[in-house]
Amino acid sequence: MTTTRHVARAVGVTSASAPQWRVELEAGAHHLVADEPTNMSGGDAGPTLFGLLLCGLAACTATTLRLFAGRKGWHLAAIEVNVVYNLADDERTSIVRTITVPSELRDDQRARLADVAERTPVTMAIRTGTPITTSIRAVETLTPRPTS
Repeated sequence: MTTTRHVARAVGVTSASAPQWRVELEAGAHHLVADEPTNMSGGDAGPTLFGLLLCGLAACTATTLRLFAGRKGWHLAAIEVNVVYNLADDERTSIVRTITVPSELRDDQRARLADVAERTPVTMAIRTGTPITTSIRAVETLTPRPTS
């Protein structure tokens, strides 16, 4: 028997009264806004949808590496994770991740961090293509959630 553990939950809501591309998001007790930039007819009120995906990858990478380094007793004053989502002319996509760490780390330590970065939970979810099950339910009236 397989046990399923809910790791995260998010809710996205848009309405006819909201700007066209704006989505109100809830993740736990946190309220966020997703939107498109003004050059894409959005209001630029929050990160783009791919921006949010990349934020999750960058945050997971940084926290996983900090945890790993701490367990090894390595001093990491800061970790910067820069992530870019690319779309080629032939429609192929790629993500480029650049991790910046203090120069005092040895080559073998940087190589170990690079190895760990390839196996973070969000990296694995993106890379393995997590299955998505979609269902649609109908309600008489969908009441938009209050916005802040």
